[in-house]
Amino acid sequence: MAHVYNGEAARELVEKILNRYIKEFQKIQKEIEKRYPEWRNNMASLYDRADIYDLFENEESYQAVKKHWGKVLEGKQISSLLDVSIGTGNLTLPLAELGVALYGSDLSEKMLEKCRKNAEKRKCALHLRKSDFRELEKNFQEKFDCVASTGNSLPHVPKEELGDALEQMSLLVKEGGYLYYDMRNWDKILRERNRFYLYNPAFTEDARINLIQVWDYHEDDSMTFHLLYTFERENKIFQKEKFEEHYYPVSQEWMTKKLKSLGYQEIQLMCHPAQFDKIEPKEADWYCVMAKKV
Repeated sequence: MAHVYNGEAARELVEKILNRYIKEFQKIQKEIEKRYPEWRNNMASLYDRADIYDLFENEESYQAVKKHWGKVLEGKQISSLLDVSIGTGNLTLPLAELGVALYGSDLSEKMLEKCRKNAEKRKCALHLRKSDFRELEKNFQEKFDCVASTGNSLPHVPKEELGDALEQMSLLVKEGGYLYYDMRNWDKILRERNRFYLYNPAFTEDARINLIQVWDYHEDDSMTFHLLYTFERENKIFQKEKFEEHYYPVSQEWMTKKLKSLGYQEIQLMCHPAQFDKIEPKEADWYCVMAKKV
């Protein structure tokens, strides 16, 4: 006879299954670290694996990003944009199709290499440079109609360095231009304190890819995201990948105060993607901000 679970029982069952996965991944990780001590430094970050980073991107997500930017740019005169955390470009490349001259920088050469390939496939004109977003002034002399940071990149650094990064971004914004960023809703995350975040599966020609994030909350108010990937073929897991990312949650209030201190007004808070405008930004999983420099 099939079991019928109520909401609480179903949640407990899911957590039990996920914890089993976590223990298995931790066992594998310890064994690999024992045999290959250099593994942790070389393989721990997803940003060193551009091949996996893009697995959940497809034409549907590309068009959704294009609609997002169309909404964000409404009523604004923006002909040039620099994304200081462009990664593989999937959150920025659609801008080229909207008539925006696109520039990008990233700290990871592997990400920039993949970004170039993605731009070539889309036949997008793109100007790329390797740069830390805390040291933009060393690598850029131009100013732009908009300077952006996409993909929840800013919370990778502590608040004192985040302030420096925003100042560096602002130096490259033209008068009357805009500063943009998108990120996870850290206020909501810290309020709800969920442990697991599940994604819909992705599919290749011969495999199904599952992604589960497990979130650890630390005493110093930082967080570690454990990204657990499993690859299935013919109902069997044939590959497993685990990555860790460290974040420093930052509130919407702190970000808004910092923007105002830098001389930004008309601070527009939107859900991300912006076309989902029926969702209250403060309750969304992700949000974005477009602020005008005066």
